[in-house]
Amino acid sequence: MKIIKPSQFPQKAPLLSTLNLKTDSLSYNLLGAAQAISAVLKGLALPQALNNIVLASNIAPSNRGAIQDLSYRTMRQVGRVDALISTMTTKLPEPALLYSLLCCSLALIVEEDPTLHPYAEFTVVDQAVTAAAAHPDMAHAKNMVNALLRRFLRERKTLLPTVMKLPKAQWNYPQWWIDACKLSYPNDWQAILTAGNLPPPLTLRVNGRKTSVAAYLSLLQENGMRARALGPYAVRMEQAVPVLQIPGFIDGLVSVQDAAAQLAAPLLDIHDGMHVLDACAAPGGKTGHLLEIANIDLLALDSDSKRLAKVAENCDRLQLSAQLVLGDATKRDWWNGQQFDRIIADVPCTASGIIRRHPDIRWLRRKQDTIQLATLSARILDNLWMMTKPGGKLLFITCSIWPQESEAQAAAFAHRHAAKRLPAPGQLLPEASDNVDHDGLFFALFQKNNQNSLD
Repeated sequence: MKIIKPSQFPQKAPLLSTLNLKTDSLSYNLLGAAQAISAVLKGLALPQALNNIVLASNIAPSNRGAIQDLSYRTMRQVGRVDALISTMTTKLPEPALLYSLLCCSLALIVEEDPTLHPYAEFTVVDQAVTAAAAHPDMAHAKNMVNALLRRFLRERKTLLPTVMKLPKAQWNYPQWWIDACKLSYPNDWQAILTAGNLPPPLTLRVNGRKTSVAAYLSLLQENGMRARALGPYAVRMEQAVPVLQIPGFIDGLVSVQDAAAQLAAPLLDIHDGMHVLDACAAPGGKTGHLLEIANIDLLALDSDSKRLAKVAENCDRLQLSAQLVLGDATKRDWWNGQQFDRIIADVPCTASGIIRRHPDIRWLRRKQDTIQLATLSARILDNLWMMTKPGGKLLFITCSIWPQESEAQAAAFAHRHAAKRLPAPGQLLPEASDNVDHDGLFFALFQKNNQNSLD
């Protein structure tokens, strides 16, 4: 993925809603996706980029879904299509929006099997040219868009084998990521990279206070939907649908949560009346699960007010309550001095284990981010350990697959504090099969010595 210089971005790009494109056309959605990819090139996370486009142009829900699908599809193929563009051009297409439009268009036709193409190839070419022609910053390049896409279709059988010799194109990851994966998991690196390129499933957590997995599967069947149980609370939908179309979602019967993340709350062994902290709580998946399991005094902490509002929304939908606190987990100014029986510390990390849900992460992260984030996480863990009661438990979670952020972090923490390490899953690698389907998360559970009140 090429990071574009600021000078390659128009100072005042016209809004999508102001261009002469039919809102029900592929050209409209392609241009919206190209704008999102351009924002990622600036360093913006894809969800935020999409949200900005939707708000700026007041995009309809149907278009938002299509633009989002195109954007995520492109991010999963960007290493390959970038290599193709580099092979077929003598210099980087400018402006950045033009490069992004080519990426989005090629992502729709790059698969060798045409049955995997969501649109006919001629439609993609035609609509990409239409999108370029409608935008004042790209109109000059509409013939180039047409020529490049048609050349790819003519020469696919020679172009693809050529670029697929490049690891970046073969795996759709930056070279440093591929190398790090090989080093950390010499026997599993190919499976890990492959799993990260798959679209994620829609996995639900059944609210045990209101129903059971078996009863909920029956409810889905009554509504013409098929799903499979993945665990004591987890149900994987066979086909993803908007959350508001999920039976019982509004009434709090289920929540959206990855199967691996659903392991967290049960690991803490919570009981009624306990004082519990969910640190770095947003968006509130684990908060809700803790409250579903037991009647506890729960404090949900997060440093982002907007994300903390999401925790409140989730609690309201589940008809459960927690004390929501805006605060920094590395500090103590938000804490009243009362130690906690249980603490969940889902610390900041590179998010390398959840890239099937966030494919832009691999292109936004840099190798040095691992060390910087591990340092921040260590500060959080040390701070929270002091807030843990003697005999209490702290669950350290990270959605990373890099050992520096997971096992090495856990071992260093246990050594610093002489903390007793209890049984926990450890490193879960991303996996997608019929019976096992989850992101890559790490779990380490610690118990504090009864003799130490403060550490």
